[in-house]
Amino acid sequence: MVEKNNTPTAKEQWKIFKRLIKYTNKYKILLITALIFLFFNTIVRALIPQVAKEFIDNYIGNNNFNRNIVIFTVIVYYLLFLLEAIFYYVGGISFAKLSYGVIKDLRNESFRNVQKLGMKYFDNTSSGSIVSRLTNDTESISNMFSLVFSNFISGTFLILVSLYSIFILDVTVGFLTLSLLPIIFIFMYYYRKLSVKAVGGMRSKLSSINSKLAESIEGMSIIQSFRQEDRIIEDFEKTNKEYYTLYLKYLRVDSLLLRPALALLKMIAYIMLLMYFGLRGEVLGLTAGTMYALIQYINRFFNPMIDLTQSFSTLQTSVVSAERIFKLIDEKDYEPIQLDKNSIIKEGNIEFKNVSFSYNGEVDVLKNISFKVNKGETIAFVGHTGSGKSSIINLFMRFYEFDRGDIFIDNVNIKDYSRAELFNNIGLVLQDPFLYHGNIEDNIRLFSNNITSEEVVEAAKFVDADSFISKLDNSYKHKVTERGSTFSSGQRQLIAFARTIAHKPKILILDEATANIDSETEELIQNSLRKMRKGRTTIAIAHRLSTIQDANCIYVLNKGEIVESGTHEELLEKKGMYYKMYRLQTGMM
Repeated sequence: MVEKNNTPTAKEQWKIFKRLIKYTNKYKILLITALIFLFFNTIVRALIPQVAKEFIDNYIGNNNFNRNIVIFTVIVYYLLFLLEAIFYYVGGISFAKLSYGVIKDLRNESFRNVQKLGMKYFDNTSSGSIVSRLTNDTESISNMFSLVFSNFISGTFLILVSLYSIFILDVTVGFLTLSLLPIIFIFMYYYRKLSVKAVGGMRSKLSSINSKLAESIEGMSIIQSFRQEDRIIEDFEKTNKEYYTLYLKYLRVDSLLLRPALALLKMIAYIMLLMYFGLRGEVLGLTAGTMYALIQYINRFFNPMIDLTQSFSTLQTSVVSAERIFKLIDEKDYEPIQLDKNSIIKEGNIEFKNVSFSYNGEVDVLKNISFKVNKGETIAFVGHTGSGKSSIINLFMRFYEFDRGDIFIDNVNIKDYSRAELFNNIGLVLQDPFLYHGNIEDNIRLFSNNITSEEVVEAAKFVDADSFISKLDNSYKHKVTERGSTFSSGQRQLIAFARTIAHKPKILILDEATANIDSETEELIQNSLRKMRKGRTTIAIAHRLSTIQDANCIYVLNKGEIVESGTHEELLEKKGMYYKMYRLQTGMM
C-alpha cells in the first residue's frame, strides 16, 4: 500500500512540534545541563572579540608591546577558545543523550501501540510502512534534538549577545544589521513554503521504498519462480526515481534560499560596515580594534543565522516524520476488547449463535452462522475459497470484532473472558506456521518460563517431532533461521504442533494445518493430529477432505452460509455440495 502525502499545515506543524517537545520533560536534568553549558559557550564566544579589541586598541595601536601583557593576553585568548570548545562539547553531548532518550521513548511507545492494534489495521497498512516509521522517521527526529536544538539554542544565544555587543560598540551599525532581518525572515518564509511539500513527499516515497523492499524480499521465491524480476525492478526504480526527483526539488530550494542567500547577506553587511567606516570612521573616531570587533560580531551574528536556517530543513523533515509517528501512536484500531469478568474456561464447549460479520461494513462474509461443539468433539468446516471458513476462526480468535450474534465458551460470552484466559486455553495451528529466529526449544516454549525443557521434549515426542529433532546438530538447541526456512513444511508443522501441546490448550483450532504437507508426511501429521485432538474441543478448517472424515460433524460453507452439515457418511448420502467436492478430490468425476 502506498501512503498518501498529506503534508501538515503550518498550524499543524506547530502543534506537532509542541507535542514532541513534551517528550523532553523526562530528561529535564540533561536539558538544563545542555542549556547552561551552551549559554556559557555563547558568553565565551562573545568575549573573544572584546579581548582582541582591547589588545589591538590599547597595545598594538599604541605600540605598547609589554612582553608580560602580550603573553597574558595570548593565554587568556586561547584559554577562551578552549573553554568554548569544552562548553560546546558538554552542551552538545547532553543534547545528544536527550535526543536518543526521546527516540527510545518514541520507538517504545509506537511499538507498544503496534502490538495492541487489530488485524484490520495490518490488513490496510503495509509492514514496510510501519518499519519505516519506527526506523527512518524516528532517526530523523533524533537529528532535530541533537542538531537543531543545539544549533537553535546556542545560535539564538549568540545572535542576541552579538547584536547586543554591536549596539554597545556602535548604535548605527546595530541598526544597519537589524535592517537585514526582514530579508532573512522572507527567505525563511519562502523556504518553508516551498520545501514542506517536497519533504512530506520524500518521507512518503521512502516509506513506499521500504514497503517494496520488504514485500519483494518476503516474496522472493514467487518473484523468481514466475520470472517477475524485471517488473519488480522496474516498479522499484520508478518509485526510487520519484524519491530522487522530490529530493532534487528540495535540494534546489535548500541550496538557493538557505546558505548561499544568507552568505550573500553577510557579504552585504560587510560592505555596509566598510562603507560606513570609510565615510564616517574618521569623524566618529572609530578605532581599528572596534572595527575588528564589529566584523567579528557581525560574523557571529550571521554564521549562527546560517546554521539556524540550515537546521530549519532538518526541523522541517523531523516535524513531518513526527507527524507520521504520532499517527501510529494515536492509531486506535485496536484488537477487540475483552471485558475480563474473571470467567474461567473449564471444559471448552463452544457455541456460535446467529453470528454475522462483515470486514468492510457493507458485504457480509458470514451470515447467521450457528453451531455447537462439546469437549472432546471435532467439527470441521469445508468450502470453496472465500466461503467464510477462515472468518469463523478470525472471530473466534478475537482477531476481529463482531456485532451481530453471539459466541459462547462454556455458556459464557467470549467477550467476557480476559485475553490471557482466552489464549491460554486456545491452541492455534496455521497452514503456514511461523518460526522465530532462535532455536527449536525457544520456538516450542515461546520463551515461557512456565514450560520446562523436559516438557518441551515431552510435547515434541507426543506429536512425533522428537524423531527428527533429536537427529539435528545440538538437538533442541539447533538454530532456527528466519521463518524456519531450513526445515521442510512438515517439520515446521510438527514444531508448531509441539508448541501448541506444550501450552496445554483445552481448545484446538486447526486452520488447514495439513494443506502444505506432502503425502509422505501427511500420515505422520495425521497421527499427531489424532493424538492432539483427543480430549480437546477441536475446530478444523480443511482443504483435504480426507483429513476430516472422522469429525463428529462437518459443516459445508458457501458464500458465508452453512448449506450442509453432518458426518462424512451422512453428507455423502445427501449427494449435495460436499459429495461433489469429495468426488472431485478423489478423482471419481
